[in-house]
Amino acid sequence: MTDQAHHPRQRRHGEELEAALLEAAWQELVETGFTKLTMESIATRAKTGVAVLYRRWPNKDDMILAAIRHYGTTHPVAVPDTGNLRDDMVAFLTGVSVSRVSFAAIISATFAGLRDSTGMTPAELRERVMSNASRWSEQLLARAQDRGEIDLDAIPPAVLSMPFDLIRHEMLMTYKPIAPERVIEIVDDLFMPLVTINRRKNECAS
Repeated sequence: MTDQAHHPRQRRHGEELEAALLEAAWQELVETGFTKLTMESIATRAKTGVAVLYRRWPNKDDMILAAIRHYGTTHPVAVPDTGNLRDDMVAFLTGVSVSRVSFAAIISATFAGLRDSTGMTPAELRERVMSNASRWSEQLLARAQDRGEIDLDAIPPAVLSMPFDLIRHEMLMTYKPIAPERVIEIVDDLFMPLVTINRRKNECAS
């Protein structure tokens, strides 16, 4: 008997199967592009039948959105804890810039096809796939609040999201990691002064 006979291939079920399908969809998206990939090509890559895919996702659009979310969840950006907000922000934005630039390029190209196919706006598509990034930044800011560096209730949401929005915008414009000096500029010349101003306003109002 062969080793294969002694060790028959195990069938994949539940979360294991779904993860394998989503990983196959992501790889197909990276190598083929949104326009050319099909549910059939994803099933072939995943070594399963196309009906298995349709039992979980009604169409290609929903499956690709799920694949993007899955990739983001399984490839997290480390949230630093340097002991202060400024250094945390520099380290985190640098990590996002380095590890997420290829992801951003793929997402940008994919969104064009998804927008035409679903009729969703870029903002709606982003909301469907980018929730993990928001959770990571919220964790970083919550630590700063615990240390007494900021008061999240006193700082406008636009200020809190600004450094992340700028990094995302620049990655989508260049498809390149952001230069270290630009990251420091965003943090030291834009974000931290606005945080300080709002903290002082809150202290004066107290």
